[in-house]
Amino acid sequence: MTQRKTKGTPDSVDVHVGQRLRVRRSLLGMSQEKLAEAIGLTFQQIQKYERGVNRVSAGRLFQFSKILDVPIAYFYDQIGGEPAQVSYGMSDNDQEAFGGEDDVMQRKETIDLVRAYYSIEDPAKRKEMLRFIKSMISTSSDS
Repeated sequence: MTQRKTKGTPDSVDVHVGQRLRVRRSLLGMSQEKLAEAIGLTFQQIQKYERGVNRVSAGRLFQFSKILDVPIAYFYDQIGGEPAQVSYGMSDNDQEAFGGEDDVMQRKETIDLVRAYYSIEDPAKRKEMLRFIKSMISTSSDS
């Protein structure tokens, strides 16, 4: 007989898929409500998916990939890298912070920057902006 997973303990893969879902939705500037509406769910269900509390089925993952315009593999990218941040034994309130401020790719500032960068339609201007930002990095490290 197999042992059942303890309730309230998200699987690290589910957490990772949820984080990738949140990042892509945010990069597109889509609210949880709009995504939920497109799928036929409540925004609370999207929140549960994004936190990894509920597992995303294969069919639902296919729907997300179409709506968010990414291949299904996107949700599993980088899963072999750093382990997903899972807080075992914490209350639901503490679990809200999965991948929060500790993960630079989860920060609102990062998502806003990436969204602004890709809103620059001229590829030459985007490259120029990237060079400018990189020049600031080397200048600040010289200090």
